[in-house]
Amino acid sequence: MARVVTKKPETSTTLLEAAKKILRQNGYAGLSTRDVAAAAGVPLSQIHYHFGSKQGLLLALFKYQNAQLLDRQNALFGNTSLKVSEQWDKACDYLDEDISSGYVRVLQELSAAGWSDAEVAKVVRDAIKGWIDLIVVVSKRAEQELGGLGPFSAEEVAALVANAFIGAESHYLLGLERRGVPVRQGLRRFGDLIRIAENTLANR
Repeated sequence: MARVVTKKPETSTTLLEAAKKILRQNGYAGLSTRDVAAAAGVPLSQIHYHFGSKQGLLLALFKYQNAQLLDRQNALFGNTSLKVSEQWDKACDYLDEDISSGYVRVLQELSAAGWSDAEVAKVVRDAIKGWIDLIVVVSKRAEQELGGLGPFSAEEVAALVANAFIGAESHYLLGLERRGVPVRQGLRRFGDLIRIAENTLANR
């Protein structure tokens, strides 16, 4: 009987998964390379070997998570059995997940760092552009199904939606929800507007 050989994940992937775990447990400020190395079961020197520095690790982690989340979102928006309003609802669910995973915190922290660091800015800019390109596709579908987007182009809608989610993430992290500002609820209500348009069209 042949022996099944299970290939171990690359050390860099093991480190990134460990970094995700530490990020969820300790938050952005509490993410230490020593803790990540311990969680991954490798020497601390491996972080420097694979990523160069803590910032290198964070940039790699951000790219790693962002690619996974874009795949998830592509699967969602590629599911044409769901109405646009249902896809919006699920996107709001995903926002809650991304806050819990620490991704949102890393995005916001790196965005701020990118104001004075061109390397960080490029990584964040490329990531956000990937999300906007995806929303453009969804907006064009909504335009076809709902009979137009009023005075807005699909590209303008995508820019506004991206701004709404990024702004909501920032306001959530600043604690505005705890002060009575319905940050995420407001996003979910926009799904109700899409539903009204879908129902109006269906009843014509």
